[in-house]
Amino acid sequence: MPHAINRRRFLAATGAAALAASFEERTLRAQTAEQAPAAATTAPAAGGALPSGKIRHLTVSRLICGGNLISGFAHSRDLIYLSPLLKSYFTDEKVCDTLELCEENGITTTILRVDEQTLRIIKKYWSERGGKIQWIAQVKPAEKDLETDIRRALDAGAVGAYVQGQVADTFVKAGKVDLIGKALDAIKKRGAVCGIGAHDLATTVACVKAGLDPDFYMKTFNAKNYWSATIAQRNDSVWEETPEETRRFMASVAKPWIAFKVLAAGAIDPKEGFAYAFRNGADFLCAGMFDFQVVEDVIIAKQALAQAERRERPWCA
Repeated sequence: MPHAINRRRFLAATGAAALAASFEERTLRAQTAEQAPAAATTAPAAGGALPSGKIRHLTVSRLICGGNLISGFAHSRDLIYLSPLLKSYFTDEKVCDTLELCEENGITTTILRVDEQTLRIIKKYWSERGGKIQWIAQVKPAEKDLETDIRRALDAGAVGAYVQGQVADTFVKAGKVDLIGKALDAIKKRGAVCGIGAHDLATTVACVKAGLDPDFYMKTFNAKNYWSATIAQRNDSVWEETPEETRRFMASVAKPWIAFKVLAAGAIDPKEGFAYAFRNGADFLCAGMFDFQVVEDVIIAKQALAQAERRERPWCA
């Protein structure tokens, strides 16, 4: 594939912030300036269809397209130029191209923020490209306004919504788990699937203990064997869980589990990150993708699923 780029090199090169024109920046700019041959970007990934599973009534591809890049945000570590560069790269047309590639290669679902850019682009993609990709919204309910973000997303065509991880973490730490339950109720009233995100395992534990009934959970998950120790050390956590603790607890939760941050902001190669997450119990993965990564990521996901041990999870039979 032309311009095939290892995600680790692309997003996590040490010292890149100090360079005016690093390898990564030159490569990404080249993607904007050059048009790769159609066969290299649009050919469906080989090896059969991408497997899917169920989240309540929705059929969802086991690999989900993340939305940070579409909204112009990236977990860029010390690469201070990266988010502005992404905003320059991801024009409306480029985002639509990326979503179209996802659909052509079996990715049926994307998870996107709720902001003006998302609302504009997803409408453009559905109406002008005839796209069918389904949108699950990442909503950020506020303590004094739980429903505005939810209403905006569902009115704009989202098929589901989940309470964003940082918001859920904050509510749990403040002893306000009930607010998460109220947000779920607001989503359910509209007939949409509902979920709870979390960075801290304590958040998921608290929600299960409180008897909340989401249709799915989203939880960060990776091996934490990457170069930036500061990312793994989060002193504000209720506890610093290990991957094994997450694996073990999520195995006991009778709900679909979408794992995210599986590549640790580009520090982990997709072949390692996807395999690790599926092998250790994640039902679905959400990963941000550039257009030139879609085909390769789908192939990697299918290989990882084929090699992962099958478990008794009725929604992913």
